[in-house]
Amino acid sequence: MNILITSAGRRVFLVQAFQKELTALIPEAKVMTTDFNVKLSAACQISDGSFQLPKVSAKNYLKELLKICDTNKIKLIIPTIDTELLFLAKNKDVFLQNGVLPIISSFDFINKCRNKRMMHSFFRERNIMVAKEYTKTDYKLPLFIKPLDGSRSEDTFIIEKQESLLDYHFSNTNLMFLEYLDKNLYDEYTCDLYYDKLHNLKCVVPRKRLEVRDGEVNKGITNKNVLVNFIKTNLSYVAGAIGCLTSQFFVDKDESSIYGIEINARFGGGFPLTYAAGANYPKWVIQEYIFNQSIEYFDDWEDQLLMLRYDKEIFVHERKE
Repeated sequence: MNILITSAGRRVFLVQAFQKELTALIPEAKVMTTDFNVKLSAACQISDGSFQLPKVSAKNYLKELLKICDTNKIKLIIPTIDTELLFLAKNKDVFLQNGVLPIISSFDFINKCRNKRMMHSFFRERNIMVAKEYTKTDYKLPLFIKPLDGSRSEDTFIIEKQESLLDYHFSNTNLMFLEYLDKNLYDEYTCDLYYDKLHNLKCVVPRKRLEVRDGEVNKGITNKNVLVNFIKTNLSYVAGAIGCLTSQFFVDKDESSIYGIEINARFGGGFPLTYAAGANYPKWVIQEYIFNQSIEYFDDWEDQLLMLRYDKEIFVHERKE
């Protein structure tokens, strides 16, 4: 009944949360990790066992991952990065045949999440506004440029003046020209959503992004605002969605306009705030997929809980005989 968190990297808090919840229910069970470079992964240093894996694009990735699961009695896999999601979803039946369950949404839903245009269509079908997309010959400044399939805020640009536009922006077909939503007029929220195995919404925790570093929230605060009921109304059931989803919304200052930005079908980097507020997604995963228990809708999490992140060191001693 062990759990494997893949590409653990620096997600120390996520590993510790699963360790706490798993050992409380199954004392002998372990939370293990994989990474492309185990020695340089902080999360791998504190897990109950860590294993080196090649990049997901490698031909032997699936074989090696299955071998780790078999050798270490892995029951559940928790992926943490976007590049793994489609691969694991595509091969979900292979894992099931080997007695392993990746906690991952369906291939079709993840494919929508990975494509910003498809995600815009997804939002519009649910009466959620999205930023207007311009053509590269007919656009209005200021505008926001981002990749069709990007993540971690990489390759994004705020363009306020015509001279800031480069040949690169026009020639790169993967870049989208979008209406700019001014952060002086809108607040940005990351919402941690939990969907049960029947794809029903069981929890919504909006986190206001106060400061971002390297595409990940560095300072944030929980907020029981208009987004809770808005998401309950428009996203109460999402075909193919399971487990933790991380969604982004922009809300104007008087809460009259809400724009959907994106959804990532995995635990996000700011999840520690949601967990600290009392929304226990790791426990629910264990209850649902190991103990086959039903999850009730939960909204008794702490409002206005502020998270201030800082760097913390893990020291790895080189042991010599």
